[in-house]
Amino acid sequence: MKEDWELWQLFAIFAFATCGGYSGELRLSVDCANKSESDLSIDIAFAYPFRLHQVNFEAPTCEGKRRETLALIGDFSSSAEFFVTIAVFAFLYSLAATVVYIFFQNKYRENNRGPLIDFIVTVVFSFLWLVSSSAWAKGLSDVKVATDPDEVLLLMSACKQQSNKCLPVRSPVMSSLNTSVVFGYLNFILWAGNIWFVFKETGWHSSGQRHAADTMEKQPGGYNQGGYNQDSYGPAGGYNQPGSYGQVGEYGQSQSYGQSGPTSFSNQI
Repeated sequence: MKEDWELWQLFAIFAFATCGGYSGELRLSVDCANKSESDLSIDIAFAYPFRLHQVNFEAPTCEGKRRETLALIGDFSSSAEFFVTIAVFAFLYSLAATVVYIFFQNKYRENNRGPLIDFIVTVVFSFLWLVSSSAWAKGLSDVKVATDPDEVLLLMSACKQQSNKCLPVRSPVMSSLNTSVVFGYLNFILWAGNIWFVFKETGWHSSGQRHAADTMEKQPGGYNQGGYNQDSYGPAGGYNQPGSYGQVGEYGQSQSYGQSGPTSFSNQI
């Protein structure tokens, strides 16, 4: 786990930098029937945390010189801020854990407290990375819809008149936001994949190994000391005693067939 802390920091930085540092812009064109009233370059800029309902812009109405003030639709700050917050805290924790492990390793190992805390925090951050990445992926999908130039043109009254021509000039570039979602899920995979390795450093794992070893040691003892090795088949058992067939039994005595037959035959001769 210690070897991955630098990777955790790097992935966390990429996650919150690509999302928290985003700013985008779209451009629209409104060509009125009266060319003097047209506006062929309407720029609309927006940025993190994507409170789009606060993004205002002006557009011509194609009714004299009057212009209208409009705003984008939607507030997606909750999912974006939650995602960035998790990324920042994950970075800070991995940075603090690196410092503690390098400079305070004895304290880290003392009473097994450090590995246990590390394990619990890793599980929690794995869950938070999954939740925040999923929430931000849904929020990003909504941001793309709300900032789609074709959707924004529908807000303008001038574009509802067939005599006017409304066209999208430039769409916002969302590649960095897509990258932030990818890094969010990569962080989840990285943290969740290290849960087992962090668990192996805790006392829970070592105690479980000792319990399994004790169980394995007790199992052979029942057969080595039981009735099968000493009573049933051992020196005291009924099958291994030579007296059963060699001395006591009727078929084992030498007088019956070994001596009486040949003696009587020699006497007759």
